[in-house]
Amino acid sequence: MAGFRQLAPLHVDIAMVAHPSVTLFVDLSKGDGLIRDAHGRRERGSTVVGLASGALRFGGSADGKVECLQIRLSPVLAAAVLGASTDLSGTVVPLEDVWGRDAGRIEDRLRQAASWDERFTVAADAIGRRLNARPSPDPEVAAAWRLMLAGRGRMGVGSLADSVGWSRKRLWSRFRSQIGLAPKHAARLIRFDHAAHRLAAGDAAARVAAVTGYADQAHLHREVRAFTGVTPTAVAAAPWLAIDDLAWPAPAAGRTPPGPRDPSGDGEVV
Repeated sequence: MAGFRQLAPLHVDIAMVAHPSVTLFVDLSKGDGLIRDAHGRRERGSTVVGLASGALRFGGSADGKVECLQIRLSPVLAAAVLGASTDLSGTVVPLEDVWGRDAGRIEDRLRQAASWDERFTVAADAIGRRLNARPSPDPEVAAAWRLMLAGRGRMGVGSLADSVGWSRKRLWSRFRSQIGLAPKHAARLIRFDHAAHRLAAGDAAARVAAVTGYADQAHLHREVRAFTGVTPTAVAAAPWLAIDDLAWPAPAAGRTPPGPRDPSGDGEVV
C-alpha cells in the first residue's frame, strides 16, 4: 500500500492506468476530496477499482491537502478479502458498496492516525480481519496467477493448465469464477502492465512491442487503446506511472528505497 499527499492548494487531475490488481483508494482529504470519473460518471469519495476497469481519472480540489491511501490487492487476495472479485471486474464502485458500514469506520480511524505508518497498520489490520473470515481461491487458481505474473502474461493457457494439473476447460471455468477474468484476458492485462511501465521508462513503442511479446507496434497500440482509451504516447506520460516505482519500490538486495518526495515537488508519496 502507499500514501499520497498533495500539500499545495490546487486542483488535482490524474489519469489512472490499468493495473493487474484490485485497487482501493481511501479518500482522507480535507475539503471536497477526490472525484473519480469513470465511464462518464463523476462521483466523490473512497473507491474500489476492479480489474480491467478501463479509462479512469481521479481529481479533486482542497484548501490545502488532498490525501489518499492506495491499497493494491492481487485478484487472488481480493477474492478472499472482498469476496466479490468477479462482480468488481471492469467496474469502479464506492468503497462502502463493497466494504459496507465498516468503510466509514475505517476512514475515520485512518484520518485520526498520527502518521502514515500508523495508517498502514490500521489498513493492514482491517484487511487481515476480512481475510480470515472468507474462503480463499483454489490453490491451483492462485498458482496460475503467480505463473502469469512470473511470465509477464506470456505463458499460454495450455501451459498454465498443465502446470497446475487441470484441463484447459477446468482452469478457464475456475479462474473466471474466482478471479473475475478469463485466463487469457488476465494475461493480456499483465502483459499490458509490463508494456506500460516500459513506455513510462522512456522506451520507444516499437521496442516495447518487441520485448513484451506483441506482434508489432500496431498490436501494442490496439491493446493500449483497449485498456486505457488513449495512445501509447499518452500512457508514457501518465503521471501515475511516473511515480509507480517510487510508491511501490521493488525489493532488491542492497538497495535503499527512494525517498518519500514526489517528483512534482508539491506532493508526497509515502
